[in-house]
Amino acid sequence: MRDVHRWPAEAWVPLLAGLAWLWEAPGQGLIGLLLAVVPGCLLLGSGVSMLLMPGDRRIAQFAAAGAALGVGFALPAVFVVGVGAGLVLAGVSAAAFLAAGVHSLRDQPPHDGVPEPIASLRLAAQVAADEMLLAEMVMAIRPPTRDDHARVEREVSSARDRFAAEGWLEKPERYHRAPPPLVEPRIDRRRMRGLDYEHLHFDSGYEPHPDEPGRERWLSYRANRTAHAWVVRHVGADRPWLLCVHGYVMGTPLVDLAVFRPGYFHEKLGMNMILPTLPLHGRRSIGRRSGEGFFRADVLDMIHAEAQAMWDMRRCLDWVRRQTSAPVGVYGLSLGGYNAALLACLDPDLACAIAGVPVADFTRILFRHGPPRNLRILHDVGLSEERMRELTRVISPLELDPKLPRERRYLFGGIADRIVPADQVRDLWRHWEEPRIVWYQGSHVTFRAHRAVNRLIDDALHESGLVA
Repeated sequence: MRDVHRWPAEAWVPLLAGLAWLWEAPGQGLIGLLLAVVPGCLLLGSGVSMLLMPGDRRIAQFAAAGAALGVGFALPAVFVVGVGAGLVLAGVSAAAFLAAGVHSLRDQPPHDGVPEPIASLRLAAQVAADEMLLAEMVMAIRPPTRDDHARVEREVSSARDRFAAEGWLEKPERYHRAPPPLVEPRIDRRRMRGLDYEHLHFDSGYEPHPDEPGRERWLSYRANRTAHAWVVRHVGADRPWLLCVHGYVMGTPLVDLAVFRPGYFHEKLGMNMILPTLPLHGRRSIGRRSGEGFFRADVLDMIHAEAQAMWDMRRCLDWVRRQTSAPVGVYGLSLGGYNAALLACLDPDLACAIAGVPVADFTRILFRHGPPRNLRILHDVGLSEERMRELTRVISPLELDPKLPRERRYLFGGIADRIVPADQVRDLWRHWEEPRIVWYQGSHVTFRAHRAVNRLIDDALHESGLVA
């Protein structure tokens, strides 16, 4: 465990940047105040917190968020405070962004079995990008109330008894039922940014087990009953398929097709692609934000989301295999990496499974990133991390065994990942009998910038027969 540093030098950078923003505000009228108050307060507050309250993970998150806002607000600020002062504000905000990454690297302990991060400004910038996204994610999640937590505790207790009686805790694979074939889904042709693709959608048909706690609530999410997927395929050609599983808050064609690069996998490598939308995401969302409800510590909703994800993806695979005998692989990122790993435990015919920066343990993620107040309420109502983890065995890729050979399993993870810490990737790698893995000197969102990751993906596709 790394020592917590008192009076870290990097703290003065956001502190002074915050003062610079707030110094300019009083004399610039209402517009100047509006531009300055948010980045200024975030930067000043996080700088002071680094000095006085070191060790709190949220400090680097809000320092990075304030710095990013400062860089963004500096352009309109030019028209209020002048070019010189605007450039100074942009410069000190950019420096504060790097300082947030430096602070995060200093305070986060290394993980056993994971290479040490090599400190650099490039790595600090990548880590700060993770911290900025974390701040946005945590602030966007609607916090559950004490009554919500009490209800969840009652559901967990009831579900634990039911799961144990059914034998699902001992043999988690039995929790997942085989879905019916997908014969005639609805298919609409679409075009976006010069790319022709198809929108495949169908009635999911998934329902939680009879009398399972949370069943009626889950079935009340009407938008989630329809499954969606984006399909990019070659006309009249029998090609291998790659099933690509998106991450948290994704699930729209604009984002998914940009992240999974059809220009490379489809056009250059000649593959067909199918990109399913996970439950509660995209068009299946139950709120204003894609993914809303997935990570609110509503344990039964989380279990049902994963069970339905497996159900829907297995139906998509059935539709693909009705058209071809060519091999099919799965490639998932972040939350999608979790789903790719879980799918590999239920489908014995996958050519390969590539888990990129994968979550491996939902409970650990919730208790790491959850606001302290919510964690205290969980403790007060008796909903411990251990009780949560026991129930989520039925959807855990760390509890089920993959059905494809070890040499067809591939992983990559960021050594300095702040969204999905490296110990999550390490634990899945160990459970998978330590297959080929790439550790890159970077964070969660920067995997594409590392050549070793791209080489791993290419090798996986060639070695599994998906690319000649």
